[in-house]
Amino acid sequence: MNTQTQTCAQDLPASILLVEDDRDIADMLAETLSQNGYAAVAAKSGAEMDRLLRRQSFDLVVLDVMLPGEDGFSICRRLRADGRTPIIMLTAVASDVDRIVGLEFGADDYVTKPFNTRELLARIKGLLRRASYGSERPGRADVMTFAGWRIDPVARTLVDPEGSHVFMTTAEFDLLVALCLNAGQVLTREQLLALTHAGVAGPVERSVDVHVSRIRQKIEPNPKDPSYIKTVRLGGYLFTPMVDAS
Repeated sequence: MNTQTQTCAQDLPASILLVEDDRDIADMLAETLSQNGYAAVAAKSGAEMDRLLRRQSFDLVVLDVMLPGEDGFSICRRLRADGRTPIIMLTAVASDVDRIVGLEFGADDYVTKPFNTRELLARIKGLLRRASYGSERPGRADVMTFAGWRIDPVARTLVDPEGSHVFMTTAEFDLLVALCLNAGQVLTREQLLALTHAGVAGPVERSVDVHVSRIRQKIEPNPKDPSYIKTVRLGGYLFTPMVDAS
């Protein structure tokens, strides 16, 4: 891709897919996003979302949990199986259970209805930044290795000791980078939230536990008895491997 093409691509607004069956909410969100420089397209069901995805790709998906037909949890699991597009889930249930289920299915973040549009915009901006949309890049560009693993913060890739690429959601990747950059130090849940949300208020602390659990499933020799990411009682998490940067 030449420089002129890269510049044109960076000038394009981030495209956001809204999957929301409430017409009033969808219209309000689409207008708010448009006013803030985003290109928003709405779908009222999973089937309509699939038709849109066959025609174009999106930089981020805002997904309601309660939808006609296929629910948001099932859709989230499908989206996550097919790609790494950031997903924010909207839930009308204040219970942590619904939120944690969404995170376990691969959502990066969630917002509870009724929500403040400024908060949702902040979450969207943070996720797009963390997913390296446009020309923004993480502050630390060094490739890091630990226990045979290789993580590249710029390319946002994780490669296992056998040379295979391991898929991670945006939130999982950012948490692992934060742990690698602070190897040997105990990080509290609040510190991890601050490091991975770049100053934007993140989900409740419990979401960190969910994401850490998912990371362990992917990198630990024995996820049931983790040796790389240790839980520190009343403290937080400790990344134990030696990390080398190049």
